[in-house]
Amino acid sequence: MYVRVGGGPAIKQVVDQLYTWILSDEQLSPYFEHVTVESLKRHMAALLAQVLGGPAEYGGRDLGAAHASLDITPEHYTRVVDLALASLFLAHAPREVVAAVEETLDAVQPQIVAA
Repeated sequence: MYVRVGGGPAIKQVVDQLYTWILSDEQLSPYFEHVTVESLKRHMAALLAQVLGGPAEYGGRDLGAAHASLDITPEHYTRVVDLALASLFLAHAPREVVAAVEETLDAVQPQIVAA
């Protein structure tokens, strides 16, 4: 799937678009006020590449640990998922790639959303 989506350059484009939308969203941008966004984007691109069968270069923290102190609501998580899927569609990712990413995001939701 990594190659079908366009490899590293396409994933970078998707992640850049995603964070453009997130950072301009008044409900989501507060989560990123004290974060180095460029570093976060590199981690997201590495994780997405790995999920899509590309290089296994994600070296970030465990998703649960990384998000534990953020108190992310289910609504905000869904909003980010919707933006992520939209950025994949905008990059003309095949539907099965979008579906695989959506399935992964659904599976990791319990690790990220505040209980």
